[in-house]
Amino acid sequence: MAEWINTSQIESASYTCGFCGNVVASALGYADRRSNFRRIRVCPHCTNPTYFGSGIQIPQVAPGNEVSHLPDGVDTLYKEARNCVSVNAYTSSVLASRKLLMNIAVTQGAEEGKSFFHYVEFLANNGFVPPNGRGWVDHIRKRGNEATHEIEIMPKEVAEELIAFIEMLLKFIYEFPAKVPTAE
Repeated sequence: MAEWINTSQIESASYTCGFCGNVVASALGYADRRSNFRRIRVCPHCTNPTYFGSGIQIPQVAPGNEVSHLPDGVDTLYKEARNCVSVNAYTSSVLASRKLLMNIAVTQGAEEGKSFFHYVEFLANNGFVPPNGRGWVDHIRKRGNEATHEIEIMPKEVAEELIAFIEMLLKFIYEFPAKVPTAE
């Protein structure tokens, strides 16, 4: 566990820790002497620091939920997309969500080195997209293309909606099939 030097008692405040996800009340941290609004609070559960100031918390709680049975690269990229939102890096999250589609397709048998459109079509044409889900995959593709090829900054809402669909897609492809009992 980390041990923070020169922390002091500050007014107690309850928050959800962006590191461990626990709802905590912290009265230990650092106060900015020049501002009544900025604080760094130390989580009493995991001992990680969280910044508060001007109505923001960094890191925030990452959107979405963990998904089990993911291949290593897919798991890492999904966590990256979620964590980008927790530190206000929404465009980066959208880009990671787009890249996830390619990685998912390759783990399911698509050939590497193809166009991004090829991977989207592979997922849709090979039963990896649930009924009525093709529009969502296309939405991720379009938003990802905007983030990649245009001078557009993605808002939090777009990053969160893409993570919500990616989570559902990951559960559909990896988690739920792994929970089906094997035939004996």
